[in-house]
Amino acid sequence: MKKSLKISSCLIVFVLAALSLSYAHCEIPCGIYDDPARIELMREHVTTIERSMDQIHAIHKHLEKGDAQHYNQFVRWVNNKEDHADKLQHIVSQYFMTQRISPDDGKYAEKISVLHQILIQAMKCKQTVDSAHVKNLRDLIDRFEKLYINLN
Repeated sequence: MKKSLKISSCLIVFVLAALSLSYAHCEIPCGIYDDPARIELMREHVTTIERSMDQIHAIHKHLEKGDAQHYNQFVRWVNNKEDHADKLQHIVSQYFMTQRISPDDGKYAEKISVLHQILIQAMKCKQTVDSAHVKNLRDLIDRFEKLYINLN
């Protein structure tokens, strides 16, 4: 009995931990959607990508000195930039494209096109440290918000 209780307790802890790691909404569908919050989260990811790019540029000049601490921080900022670009892409594809945009929508093609452009710009943010892609992301998110929130 004690062994069964321990196993059940461990299973419950594991499930709760796994649930807490998910950062996008479910695909059940549960009917609980907060579209403005998702758009704001997209903007937050873009700001984090921009900050990471700024730090990568700032640290780059120290790398020639061979300082291990600077290499470490450089890698951490690159990883951070990639992680937030991935999270942005996840919101676009798993939340908006698969759950919220309907083919029956009169603006379907335009919304999907803007979302696809966001995915591409997020990819370019992973590939480069060119802040022009950050500006493009901001413009595209604003455009999507107008299409989706204001005309939805």
